[in-house]
Amino acid sequence: MAKSINQVIIMGNLTRDPELRSTSTGQSVCSFSVAVNRSWTGNDGQQQEAVDYFDIVAWAKLGELVNQYMSKGRRILVQGRLSQQTWEKDGQKRSKIEIVASDVTFLDGGSSDSNSGNSEKAAPKAVPAKPKAAPAAKPAEQEPVDLSDIPF
Repeated sequence: MAKSINQVIIMGNLTRDPELRSTSTGQSVCSFSVAVNRSWTGNDGQQQEAVDYFDIVAWAKLGELVNQYMSKGRRILVQGRLSQQTWEKDGQKRSKIEIVASDVTFLDGGSSDSNSGNSEKAAPKAVPAKPKAAPAAKPAEQEPVDLSDIPF
């Protein structure tokens, strides 16, 4: 049987401030939404643009850090997996697909040129959901993502 892969990477801007809450067992979970702009050339040769919106959840310490350092308008890179949630409301079955974050990289440092009203918050550059085997570089030593290096 073939192995399955469920991995997603998105980069965009938060559409609202993150919301942190706790489950009944005391586990922290943070919900936020990211807008991703895309553009292409249409059949008529004209440049087209659209925005896709993604709901994201980050658990435990990762969620706490996203809530602490991120706010509406801030640029973020999220790696994770897709998860489908289903429920019933008013007798109708409903579902939605969200991204469960495993790693988050804060792409702006909270400078005054950000769209955030909380620009005084200095964000670390990368926040892994799980500790890596090798020690990670200090946030100040990491370089920002160069969009031209992304192959798609």
